[in-house]
Amino acid sequence: MTRLAWVLVLAWLAAPAVSHAGTPSPAPAASSPGAGAAEQALADLATDDAHRREAAVALLGRTGDAGWLAFLGALRDGGVYKLRRGDRVEIVIGGERSTRGDQEVVEILSAYARRPLGAVPAATLEEVPADRRLRLAIKPFLDADETRAQLADPSPDVRRGAAVKLGNQASARAVPVVEEALAKEQDRWVRHALAEALALIRLAHGAPEVRASAARALGDLHSASGLPALRSLAGDPAASAAEREVATAAVRQIERWGMLTAAVETLFQGASLASILLLMALGLAIVFGLMGVINMAHGELMALGAYATFVVQNWVRAAWPQYIDLYFVLALPLSFFVAAAVGLLLERGVIRRLYGRPLETLLLTWGASLIIQQGLRLWFGAANVDVSAPRWLSGGVPVMVDLQLPWNRVFIIGLATACVAGMYGLLFRTNAGLAIRAVTQNRAMAACLGVRAGRVDAMTFALGAGLAGLAGCALTQIGNVGPSLGQNYIVDSFMVVVTGGVGKLAGTVLAAAGIGGLNKGIEPALGAVFAKVAILVGVILFLQRRPAGLFATRGRNAEA
Repeated sequence: MTRLAWVLVLAWLAAPAVSHAGTPSPAPAASSPGAGAAEQALADLATDDAHRREAAVALLGRTGDAGWLAFLGALRDGGVYKLRRGDRVEIVIGGERSTRGDQEVVEILSAYARRPLGAVPAATLEEVPADRRLRLAIKPFLDADETRAQLADPSPDVRRGAAVKLGNQASARAVPVVEEALAKEQDRWVRHALAEALALIRLAHGAPEVRASAARALGDLHSASGLPALRSLAGDPAASAAEREVATAAVRQIERWGMLTAAVETLFQGASLASILLLMALGLAIVFGLMGVINMAHGELMALGAYATFVVQNWVRAAWPQYIDLYFVLALPLSFFVAAAVGLLLERGVIRRLYGRPLETLLLTWGASLIIQQGLRLWFGAANVDVSAPRWLSGGVPVMVDLQLPWNRVFIIGLATACVAGMYGLLFRTNAGLAIRAVTQNRAMAACLGVRAGRVDAMTFALGAGLAGLAGCALTQIGNVGPSLGQNYIVDSFMVVVTGGVGKLAGTVLAAAGIGGLNKGIEPALGAVFAKVAILVGVILFLQRRPAGLFATRGRNAEA
């Protein structure tokens, strides 16, 4: 009996050694938190057991160590190998390949610190496969590492995007990362995104009192991203009454904020459309008011300005690519002068011979528009051309939570304001403007007083054409550039001119603001097509009551 007991004891003591004798011993891991566990994880990766391999990935990924995250990236990309050295199996990372003599060799690196381990024959390496299941297990850890790097990026837009991504993923592992970034962040909008992400994560994974606090925070932050989760919590019968009450209040708070931002956005879009119409109508109003010419080629003059911008862009890109962002600064004045030159040629060539014959001038300018369109098609092709926005007009300026105003449309509003101010200064602060107003009110009397009406006509027509070219240059930043670009705006521009009063600067500004604002206000309810129809019907009814528009022309020949 005693002999049997000793045999059993010796067998029990020898069992661990026997069980480990057949298992290859991996190379020691580099100094890292949990080195023993990391060694076992590397050994598990070398097996065929899917569950052990996933557990190994989770163990290495949870360390958050940059060395192990880089190793997981190499594993995902197929760069990790098993190297057999006798009865041992070592996990290494493959590097550069080369040929020595008649065999291919691979420079190998250690798994953790990527220390060079020399070159070995490629035949001695066996790839550690990363199937779809293992890549899915690796992905969250690498995404978290990438997001952590983005949160330290110098650009606020990149940091804000990373914060929004963390909020959408709502992973509990991201809480320390978000809290650390929030403690360091100085930018207002990035801090808001980080606070929103933290509240979304706590709402998804917190205890009841934590969820109630997170719901209240999302309401205070006006988080539209949190609406689905808050509505779900508000209607969850398993949640406490306090949680449902706080979630309901937060939903109402966010919905009220959404109505406010929608109203502000609609006003901005209306101002943007009004600015576009104003840029188009400024020159048209002066030409129509001064000479009584219905210029159907005004839209094509705008297209000339847009194509001039396209040519300048390509020229700068080919000659000075390092200054490509400055091409738009050169294109603005050039588009004005190109359209003004074509307008001057048109007025001096044919229109001057048809004053006082409105039908003939209408047909003539319509024919000129067709000629310009066809010329653009022959020279540039029928397809739209690409005009890229400079970097300083890309993106937008955040003004409210969930509301960002695009820089290109802010620029167009500013350009329209500058053009109105310039036209006001020209018409009311210069002798040339005095001559224009005199000819507009009474051409015969102005001529008797020594005003050279023909020269005024030419200058005014060129100015109106130049303003159309300027509008075309601005429109390249928000729409396509094609031969029929001007046809999309010509009818609305004539409506602005007629509604505001022929030749009246103040009337043109007010009419553009009214038509643009009403269009964008009606569009959400009726759609784009029916909104235009409604505006047209409204203009017709208005002109029935005030045929001369908002501001009637004053003068000896004006209607009483």
